Amino acid sequence: MAVWLVRAGSAGEFEDKFISERRVYVTWDGLDVNLSAFKQRDQIQTELAARYPDAKPRTLQNWSSQIWPFAQRMQAGDLVVLPLKTQPVVYIGKLVGDYQFAIDGLDPFFHWRAVEWIGEAIPRSNFSQDLLYSFGAFMTICRIQRNNAEERIRSMARNGWQPETLQQLVCDTATASDEVAVEEAETDLERTGKDHIVRLIERRFKGHRLTTLVAAILRAQGFSVWQSPEGADGGVDVLASNGVMGFGGQAICVEVKSGTGLVDRPTVDKLLGAM
Repeated sequence: MAVWLVRAGSAGEFEDKFISERRVYVTWDGLDVNLSAFKQRDQIQTELAARYPDAKPRTLQNWSSQIWPFAQRMQAGDLVVLPLKTQPVVYIGKLVGDYQFAIDGLDPFFHWRAVEWIGEAIPRSNFSQDLLYSFGAFMTICRIQRNNAEERIRSMARNGWQPETLQQLVCDTATASDEVAVEEAETDLERTGKDHIVRLIERRFKGHRLTTLVAAILRAQGFSVWQSPEGADGGVDVLASNGVMGFGGQAICVEVKSGTGLVDRPTVDKLLGAM
């Protein structure tokens, strides 16, 4: 069983749709043709050339290499990795159905596969850097294989998505396939850089030290800042305001959490109450 990277729009604009509908889609505009009718990848490339006459041959080849496996290679039981653009988390699901074509679907949602999302969103920091590097490939759809990624992701699933230990990390065992391999794709270096920064902050600024870092950033941006002492703070860690001596029109109330998980509703309600 394979592991596939699927993106919900270049800026994450379709993430809510993918997650709430429990589906992954092909999101090329105007591609209202049944992909299962094509028996060779070259046929899809020919169709793309007719629909996107301004696209370069290399681009058409790249697109067909992503669209072809969605219709012909993915299978029920395969895993799908959906790295979110809007939050520093990753959703992972299991495909539970075959390729579906909806001729009357809204553009670009003509092609979809049903997926069962496994548990809650997983913080990006739970994944080793080499896996995050693969998740950052500039591809909409591709298979993740490098560094034994398929077995490692399944091992993490069995372990409740806990971070890998050094003993669990293995050598590169990438294999060839007729799909676009993630190792052939360009990588989002900005996202990779942010991952490194987040890991550095997590290591060096735990607990109240993270509050000190947040306060320092606000001061560097010109705010007058009050920082609570270490210990009980009543739901407010930092107060900040702009203008001379803090008498500006912008006021900020901050509660700092140093964990890696998503902020839950009770924490948000507590902050709103404090404000």
